[in-house]
Amino acid sequence: MTTVLIETAAPGVTQITINRPERRNALDAATYAGLIEALKAADADPTVKAIVLTGAAGCFSSGADIKGFQASSGDGPSIAITYLNTISTVSKPIVAAIEGYAVGIGTTMLLHCDLAYAGRGSTFRLPFVTLGLCPEGASSYLLPLIAGTKRAAELLMLGEPFGPGQALEAGIVNAVTDEGGALAKALERASALAALPPQSVALTKMLLKRGNAATVAETIMVEAKHFAERRLSDEAQAIFAAFLNKR
Repeated sequence: MTTVLIETAAPGVTQITINRPERRNALDAATYAGLIEALKAADADPTVKAIVLTGAAGCFSSGADIKGFQASSGDGPSIAITYLNTISTVSKPIVAAIEGYAVGIGTTMLLHCDLAYAGRGSTFRLPFVTLGLCPEGASSYLLPLIAGTKRAAELLMLGEPFGPGQALEAGIVNAVTDEGGALAKALERASALAALPPQSVALTKMLLKRGNAATVAETIMVEAKHFAERRLSDEAQAIFAAFLNKR
């Protein structure tokens, strides 16, 4: 099965769909590689003016595949970091459509999207601490910036599930739609972006991000170092094993 689907959803709009419904669209190495390739191709294609990112079968993404956490070594940058570096530097606007679960990197990647819309039935979670890990995707920098330090501490430290209303209040999404309506809203907004002068859109995105770009890139790498150490710790490995045995 192809883990990433790519289609032209509207004139000038490429839709990228995470497609592992049997795993609630959990991200493994093949899926990360597919997303990296799809994002780079869309960014380089002059006919593409906007990108919509979503998940198949009514679920955005349940996060990184825990099996990969157990199997991976600690050597070298992981493909997940390459993905985060890619999505955080795409020059064209990215609009996310969230239904179902957005867990871990399924939430942190939204911090790098320009617009995001969530269905009323969606559930978000940043369970890094509860898994014996630490924040990733520059979330330790970006989430306090958009949500405030107290709200960011609550979401990142406690790692409890939260709904689309809280995601809206925290600035993670732009709006909440009826359940099942996130993709239609994202496509509508992406089409509106695609109809605008593309160089002006790209320039505006660059100017919005330029003040934080260096810090975001640095934070991704600092978090990655600590994340890799935590992932290989006895504490985290025991939590992963318990999780997989329970499932």
